[in-house]
Amino acid sequence: MDEDLLAGNLEMIRETGRRAGVDVIPALKGFAMWGVFPRIRPYVKGIAASSPNEARLGYEEMGVRAHAYAPAYTDGDFDGILRYSSHITFNSLTQYHRFRERALRRRPAVSMGLRVNPELSQVETGLYNPCSPGSRLGLTDAQIGDTLPAGIEGLHVHALCESPAEATLRLIEATEARFGHLFPNLQWINFGGGHLITRKGYDADLLVNALLAFRARYPHLRVILEPGAAFVWETGVLRATVEDVVIRNGIRTAILDVSFTAHMPDCLEMPYKPRIRGASDCRPGQQAWRMGGNSCLAGDFTGDWSFRKEPYAGMTVIFEDMIHYTMVKTTFFNGVAHPSIGVYSREKGFVLLKSFGYVDYKNRLS
Repeated sequence: MDEDLLAGNLEMIRETGRRAGVDVIPALKGFAMWGVFPRIRPYVKGIAASSPNEARLGYEEMGVRAHAYAPAYTDGDFDGILRYSSHITFNSLTQYHRFRERALRRRPAVSMGLRVNPELSQVETGLYNPCSPGSRLGLTDAQIGDTLPAGIEGLHVHALCESPAEATLRLIEATEARFGHLFPNLQWINFGGGHLITRKGYDADLLVNALLAFRARYPHLRVILEPGAAFVWETGVLRATVEDVVIRNGIRTAILDVSFTAHMPDCLEMPYKPRIRGASDCRPGQQAWRMGGNSCLAGDFTGDWSFRKEPYAGMTVIFEDMIHYTMVKTTFFNGVAHPSIGVYSREKGFVLLKSFGYVDYKNRLS
């Protein structure tokens, strides 16, 4: 991570939230590199968490309580997540009734909400679309009806993924159309994540004006956004090394000391093709190169790229924008070693935060 780039994102997010009069909090599901939490702490009033581990990490390392949501809480984990949360959102009415009394007994008090589904699909990739047909995430307006259960103080709406401001405007309109009759009895509304405020070209003015207009219509509501990627968008890289070059049936593959399935699973799940510094998409007539991961999974590769200089063993390959989601999704598949984690700044230079070894692999399995 480049800490100076992080600082720029934090300033941009804080200014956007200030102008709109809303709280913007980071979702730890997209970024949990707690070594830089002290840098983030002055900019946020909470964190978004989906598990007891995330909620506890936010409390211990950032000193804030969580806005918690999970598709289902279990008897074993509910008290753990409740302990470190200020807000807790339920995915269904059955979950709310199951855990309501335990939440009411919590001191200090916790504010309870329901996740709702506006049935507005704006995310093309089905894997990341919370409003896909038959989605298990959130209650529809037909399921809630005309009134809220006693004790519900807020609604949580998450329906975006790395989306522009125009998508947020449509989300606000759809939510108001389907659930606006419930707003007078609420204290807060959370428009979830997917607001890519820090991406170049994002129309922050459109977002601010849409939120100001919404708040003017419902001045009693506290408005919350909880992006995951925006806080650390374009703030860091994954540095890999070419360990071998393999040519089979005319296909050239540079085999790396990292793995897509273990370290960059989004590339295979979505799928998407990451950017590589100094490389470009292949044009007709150019030599194409795959990047191959260092695991035994046959599909642990992605490509194709064109390089100015033909890849060779020992060559450094820099994957751009690999701080958000990539790090929190990594696994120890095949026992492949994790990349080390560090922070760079002009003031301090490079500081190694964490390196991984056998003990980490073994503890993951115990």
